[in-house]
Amino acid sequence: MPKIILIGANHKTAPVELREKLSFSIEEIIAGLELLNQDKDIKECLIFSTCNRTEILYIPETGEKVDKIIDFISYHKNIDISEFKSSLYVYKEDEAILHLFKVVSSLDSMVVGEPQILGQIKQAYRTAVENNASGVMLNRLMHKAFNIAKKVRKETGIGDNAVSISYAAIELAKKIFSDLSQKSVMLLGAGEMAELAVEHLLSNNVKHIIVANRTFKNAVDLADKFNGQAIKFEEREDALKTVDIIISSTGATDYVLTETQVKQAMKKRHHNTLFFIDIAVPRDIDPKINTISNAYVYDIDDLKNIVESNIEQRGKETIKAERYIEEAVVKFLKWMESLAIIPTIKALNDKISTIVDMECKKTFLNLKHLSQEDREAIRRMTQAIATRTIHDPILFLRNTGDHRDDSLYLNVTRQLFNLDLPEGK
Repeated sequence: MPKIILIGANHKTAPVELREKLSFSIEEIIAGLELLNQDKDIKECLIFSTCNRTEILYIPETGEKVDKIIDFISYHKNIDISEFKSSLYVYKEDEAILHLFKVVSSLDSMVVGEPQILGQIKQAYRTAVENNASGVMLNRLMHKAFNIAKKVRKETGIGDNAVSISYAAIELAKKIFSDLSQKSVMLLGAGEMAELAVEHLLSNNVKHIIVANRTFKNAVDLADKFNGQAIKFEEREDALKTVDIIISSTGATDYVLTETQVKQAMKKRHHNTLFFIDIAVPRDIDPKINTISNAYVYDIDDLKNIVESNIEQRGKETIKAERYIEEAVVKFLKWMESLAIIPTIKALNDKISTIVDMECKKTFLNLKHLSQEDREAIRRMTQAIATRTIHDPILFLRNTGDHRDDSLYLNVTRQLFNLDLPEGK
């Protein structure tokens, strides 16, 4: 049975400074998948990297190849192994499947129930498929993960009033400014996180919203949607004179606002309070800005206090969700076991025998004049035809080879002959 292994670091094991170093951009993920594809020891792989985690899910050809993946991270991110190895977790087999299902269902997120993670992992999976890095095992695993995530969201209250990272950010803003109705906000970045932030801001009746994005059209689209104002990304420094809150979630690799820029802006705004919420990884806002009087910078790790109160509220729903997930893990493990050759051949023989018995019984109902001896002769002939029909497929399945992906053929056989029980059975 093939092994499933997951290696990663997240907000529980690594501070934001380290997560920044381990974070993969989409271009780096594609390059990484290409490198792993060329490795004869790695059969299938998938890389996902979000604000709070970087994880590599893979199927080794033989053994476990954990050290090889750690070396790959070190090489690809140009970081010494000693800097990050102690922050890594390694899950194998059922633990890896359980962890993945929890991540996709948002049970392992900093904010339990936040909706973004599912979309992010779907994108990571699409990237793996498009780059020929995912095969039979990961395809099946990821589809089951998406199914269980959908079930958890639909059948539990874990997503009720979903407290996303952006929601937590607005809660933090309300603690700094008790009333947001007279405050102006600038969003740096116009993606999903920014849009969620706008929705939460509008529910708090903010006075004015400015959107700055490198692609001006995206800034215009988001600003129009919420009756805000779009500005060029290059105008962001000038806008600091008039806004009170800056929420940044760009995909930039360097700081988009520096200590020097904010010092200059604070003089022009007479040192009125300026509040930065940096929900990007790598960070967008220079943390040195915190040293400036009346300037406050909070990054993604600072949101944990708000998050923890939500975890307690969702305790009961989390228990129900975990039950669904554990059931899904058991079913997936049974499917993996079914990919062994002997169970598949037995299931195929059993199905053919069942069909023969059923069709013979139906036929004999209309041929009541036949003797028992004739009936047995017809039954033996029918069974012989059926057995001869599946003889070659069974020989093919038994003929395992060093360079053949048996899981592929076993999976196809089980699908062609419908040997798996329907979902939920």
